Amino acid sequence: MTERHFFVAAQAIGVDSLKQLLSSPMVPMLVFMVFMIFIMFRSQRKEAKKRKEMIDNIKSGDKVVTGGGIHGVVSNVKQNTFIVKIADNVKVEVNKSGVAGITQNKDEKQS
Repeated sequence: MTERHFFVAAQAIGVDSLKQLLSSPMVPMLVFMVFMIFIMFRSQRKEAKKRKEMIDNIKSGDKVVTGGGIHGVVSNVKQNTFIVKIADNVKVEVNKSGVAGITQNKDEKQS
């Protein structure tokens, strides 16, 4: 067999195996899995960005709830923590990551 015939035969085998691979039911399933993973990572990034923005916007006077379910009012904002007043003369220092959400902003207080 000459070199040219060998190349043509190898090329034909590659095309047939590629056609066989693409006609496999695994290909659509793999494409779907890659798509779903992409969507999940995108939504997680979006949620993390939203949470970081929420924590960065907390200021003194905001009512917050911690991850443990403790409700209080932020009295001081530090670099990595909040000082939260949970009762008269009772203040606790909470990590910023420990805040689950804002229940009412200082600006949204109703008179």
